[in-house]
Amino acid sequence: MWQAFRNAFKIPELRERIIFTFLMLAVFRLGIYIPIPGINLQAWKSMFEGFSGTATGGIVSFYDIFVGGALRRFSIFAMSVTPYINAAIILQLLSSVIPSLKELLREGEEGRKKFAYYTRNLTVLLAAIQSFMMVFALGKGNPQIMAVNLPTFVILGTVSLVAGTMFLLWIGELITEKGIGNGVSVLIFAGIVARYPSYFGSAILGNLTLVGWIFLIGIWFITIVAIIYVQQAERRIQIQYASRVSGRRVYGGAATYIPIKVNHSGVIPIIFASAIVSIPSAIASMTGSETLKNLFGVRSPLYLTIYALLVFFFTYFYSVVVFDPHDMADNIRKYGGYIPGLRPGAPTEKYFHKVLNRVTFVGAIFLVVIALLPYLVQMVINVNIWIGGTSALIAVGVALDIAQQMEAHLMMRHYEGFIKKGKLRGRRA
Repeated sequence: MWQAFRNAFKIPELRERIIFTFLMLAVFRLGIYIPIPGINLQAWKSMFEGFSGTATGGIVSFYDIFVGGALRRFSIFAMSVTPYINAAIILQLLSSVIPSLKELLREGEEGRKKFAYYTRNLTVLLAAIQSFMMVFALGKGNPQIMAVNLPTFVILGTVSLVAGTMFLLWIGELITEKGIGNGVSVLIFAGIVARYPSYFGSAILGNLTLVGWIFLIGIWFITIVAIIYVQQAERRIQIQYASRVSGRRVYGGAATYIPIKVNHSGVIPIIFASAIVSIPSAIASMTGSETLKNLFGVRSPLYLTIYALLVFFFTYFYSVVVFDPHDMADNIRKYGGYIPGLRPGAPTEKYFHKVLNRVTFVGAIFLVVIALLPYLVQMVINVNIWIGGTSALIAVGVALDIAQQMEAHLMMRHYEGFIKKGKLRGRRA
């Protein structure tokens, strides 16, 4: 592996891409330390630290992971690229129910460009709404964090956060074009990994025993191995295409397969479930009701049960939306293909439903375990460390994508990749 990294810097194009990616990440990390105008940083820091141990604190800490600590400093990058992710998910879900959007994705390069244009416009709208709500709510409820009057604070804060989001989106597009990996994913990856040193510091300050350290390192290692194994696992359905004779030539007759990934929905079920389950916690924090706080606290049995059920439900929901057995069976029939032992049409569609349900069940159980793992680890060792969950899935998945792209460059120039046998498969392989 280390030889592969050394070889990567021997290829001029790959070396330039790696250096460019690191430079853009440096710009991203520097922007974390630029606060929005009109904020009283000392008052905000005291308020942020006061969230610890409350229902709101669990939500705030969870969100701060994905923005790389920008919320803790109320940076211009505090929204990060989350509005873009939300916009992309919304349009992807709408494309399954709106025929015009679905056809747009089938129009090739031009259709994808127009879809990306719609996504950026929706990103601006969502960023403006989310920024305004966050700045107004914090300024109205906590006047001590404002160094100016409320209207000025809301205007400056909203404009700064929207500009920061769009600037990061631009950096992400540059990384995709001139760097390594998908730019938006790399930015999220950098934000998540940037929090790991603080986790290590929390573990040291938490006075963990030797057993605690062994438990922590063991869980960390098992989690990464399990994520890699499940993320790359797939059920392959063999497809046979009938041959036809035209003159002296024989066309078709090829055999291929359709892969159905075990974790087809990625981290989206956890994101949806987290957003919904955080609503009762937020209401409990705003109303000050001790009953609601006890029921929907981030470590309460009811909270964790609802969270697990929502993750399980959204895994099935999103898998059905993304992978349509009817369309898949219809396309196979149109191109003269069939699954050996099954008739084209309805029997093939029924078989796809059966396989999808079984594979998705395994993926749903896996996501539930991964989603609950951070809370379970915190309960066992009593240290504020988020191991597992969405952050681990994103970090490992993006790392696989980056390694896959680097390996493709190495193999194209007759260098050995990261593994001696076989081929490294990323999430998009």
